[in-house]
Order: sequence, then structure tokens, then C-alpha cells
Amino acid sequence: MFKKCLCTTALLCATLAAGSIPGNKQYNVTISQPIQVGTVKLAAGDYKIKVDGATATFTDSRKKTCTAPVKVESVAKKIAITAVETKTVNGAEQLAVIDIGGSEFKLVF
Repeated sequence: MFKKCLCTTALLCATLAAGSIPGNKQYNVTISQPIQVGTVKLAAGDYKIKVDGATATFTDSRKKTCTAPVKVESVAKKIAITAVETKTVNGAEQLAVIDIGGSEFKLVF
């Protein structure tokens, strides 16, 4: 009985942990001005982002896609809203971080 309960608890914990990482889920983000993402320049607009390992795929409303390397980092506290952070590199705005609202991780570019 104890062994069955322990296995069930371990399975439940593994399932909950798997749900807390980005996996193949899509996230919506609005970019208010053109920005550089990796080697691609994204126009202002709404995008869906899908993270697969160390790659983020951006899809715009016309189904045009581009990919960029990404690092998923955990944060200590659940993020309240989705926010895009940029940095200026050689006079151009470059995507730095996307905080994913409702999650405990951010995407670092």
C-alpha cells in the first residue's frame, strides 16, 4: 500500500513539474516596435511564440515564422503580466527578455 501511494505521489509530482516548464506550449506577445531577434528583424505586431528546447519560433498573423535561440530561466515568483524587454545594440533595438505572464519562467534571447 505504501509503495503504491509513493509511486502515485512521484507520478503526480513529475506531472506537475512537467506542466511548469514551457515545453511545446504557445505564448502570445505583442511587439510595439520593430526589433531584432537573432538575425531576423520582426515588425511590430502580434506573435505566437513556441519554445522547443533552445529554440523559439515566432509566428505572425500571416503565418510567417522565424526562429531564434532562447534560454528558459526560472524566476522566484510568478510573473504577473507578459512583458517584452529590449536593449539597444549598435543603434538598433534587440529583443532581450520576454517575461511570460502567469508563469514562473522567462525567455532570454
